[in-house]
Amino acid sequence: VNPANKRLIDVIVVGTGLAGGSAAATLAELGYNVKAFCFQDSPRRAHSIAAQGGINAAKNYQGDGDSIYRLFYDTVKGGDYRSREANVYRLAEVSGSIIDQCVAQGVPFAREYGGMLDNRSFGGVLVSRTFYAAGQTGQQLLLGAYSAMNRQIGRGKIKMYNRHEMLDVVIVNGKARGIITRNLVTGEIERHSAHAVVLGTGGYGNVFFLST
Repeated sequence: VNPANKRLIDVIVVGTGLAGGSAAATLAELGYNVKAFCFQDSPRRAHSIAAQGGINAAKNYQGDGDSIYRLFYDTVKGGDYRSREANVYRLAEVSGSIIDQCVAQGVPFAREYGGMLDNRSFGGVLVSRTFYAAGQTGQQLLLGAYSAMNRQIGRGKIKMYNRHEMLDVVIVNGKARGIITRNLVTGEIERHSAHAVVLGTGGYGNVFFLST
C-alpha cells in the first residue's frame, strides 16, 4: 500500500487479546484506521493472561547454537507434527523481532545482572530460548499490547468497541469487507464496513477447527 493512501484504508480487528491487540496497535502505528472489537468490558480481560511459562525466540543469546531452523524443528515436534509447517517457519523467522517489539512496548522481561534479556529452558526443547516475565508472561505481554493500543486510541487511529460480539462476517466477492456485531449492553445489531478484517478471536472464538 502506498504510504500516502494508508490513512484512507479501514481495518477491522475482532478480538483484543495478545494477537488482536498487537495487530490493532501495529496497524494503527503504520497509519491505517482501525476499528477494534472486544467481547469483554476491557481488553485486559482477555484469556491471554493465562500464559505463564514464557515466549520462545531464536536469538541465541546463550551462544548454544540456536537457530531459526532449530526453533522451527522444536516447535513442529512439540506440536506432534500437526502444525502447518510454512506458518511455523514464518513464526520462527520473525520470533526475534516479536521479542524486540514486546520490549519496545515496555514488557518487563526478566534480565540478567548485565542487563541482557534472560533465557530459560522450557518445554523439552534443545536449548534455552524462552523469554519470560516471572510467572506472568502472558499478563505482562497483554498489558504491553494494551498500552500500545491505548496510545493509538488517544491518537484517534483506533476506535474501540467494548462489549460487542461478532455475529457474522460480511463477504463481498469472496473477500471479507465488514462484520455484523451485537452491542451486548443495548442488544442493538450493528454493521461495520472496512477494507480488511482481521480475526484474532482466540481458540474459544472457534474460528479454526483445531487450535491450541
